[in-house]
Amino acid sequence: MNPNMLTFDEAFAMLTANARPLREIEMADTFVAHGRVLAADLVSPVSVPALDTSMMDGYALRVADVPATGTRLSVSQRIPAGRVGHALEPGTAARIFTGAPLPLGADAVVMQELCEHAGDTVIVNHLPRVAEAVRLAGSEIACGDAVLTAGSRLRPQQLGLAASVGVAQLPVLRRMRVALFSTGDELVMPGQPLPPGGVYNSNRFQLRALLQQLGCEVTDFGIVPDRIDATRAMLRDAAEGHDLILTSGGVSVGEEDHVKPAVEAEGSLDLWKIAMKPGKPLAYGRVGAAAFIGLPGNPVSSFVTFLLMVRPFILATQGVKDVQPHALALRAEFDWPRSDRRREFLRARTNDAGGVEIYEHQGAAALSSIVWADGLVDVPADQPVARGDTVRFLPYGELLF
Repeated sequence: MNPNMLTFDEAFAMLTANARPLREIEMADTFVAHGRVLAADLVSPVSVPALDTSMMDGYALRVADVPATGTRLSVSQRIPAGRVGHALEPGTAARIFTGAPLPLGADAVVMQELCEHAGDTVIVNHLPRVAEAVRLAGSEIACGDAVLTAGSRLRPQQLGLAASVGVAQLPVLRRMRVALFSTGDELVMPGQPLPPGGVYNSNRFQLRALLQQLGCEVTDFGIVPDRIDATRAMLRDAAEGHDLILTSGGVSVGEEDHVKPAVEAEGSLDLWKIAMKPGKPLAYGRVGAAAFIGLPGNPVSSFVTFLLMVRPFILATQGVKDVQPHALALRAEFDWPRSDRRREFLRARTNDAGGVEIYEHQGAAALSSIVWADGLVDVPADQPVARGDTVRFLPYGELLF
């Protein structure tokens, strides 16, 4: 391995350590805060549930009033969800429904299937225990509990929890502002005629969608011509008012690869070349106040390096605490005898047998492979894989959000 190349772990640590967390806080309606990052712990202003409530349809009663099965009690009231009954008189039961608060004096609920309703009485064919079928007040959340922590990414379940404690607005960090552009005179936008030697610009669509999925505000600067002066001018423009400049292409060492020297001329370049496959030519630096990350032009390499390197950097900048994807240990349903000196990430998907298989052609040009796959197999450097081995599988669910 080239001694000038960083290992994957070294590059990951460097990128995340250099992420400068956003500081500006704004209030967002809970209804539309999906994908935002919580800026402060959320403390519940209420207990959940607020009162002892019934866990099922049945009869609320006093345990002491049912000394034996077959006890008959008068039904004194009916309590649907959303209504509060009056205090339960001794020797009576209340018809109650799921989610309704227990009347004062009741200490258990007997499900309706264990009772016989007879006119204005009920026969209880079960010996209840205290608190049976009762969701006790504050048993899920006590008033004053921290229910969400700062740095949490707000997914549907977090928003539902915030709403359940009556919070209509949440303090969130402002969205990260990202400038995006591609390099390459060969690039053509879909919908335009494809000239000889031209390539449709898939990275522009792929990267923009990945950034938006992470909650970023994206400014699309389009395609920069393959000229050093044009690349430098684009970098200066992109640095204005953005937290990150993200490019694809032009970070290799060819005569037409101008991004690396342009970044060095306009700012600083701190990382270049990582011992990973695909995705070796990944660059990191700064231009003005903006961070710069340059991805390979190959769409598969661009996609994989975004998931493994750019996503954690963006999350760390947004204040997210846990940016490491969580891997699954799965059985390899493939052989990979040709180990590489670089750490490899194979396009793969799980199968019905509980194992993981890989796409037949792992070349970096096979964009269809990332559509076929539902994750990546992480193969350490210089380590072959034999069918039946246990491998680390990174599902897309851990890499795309």
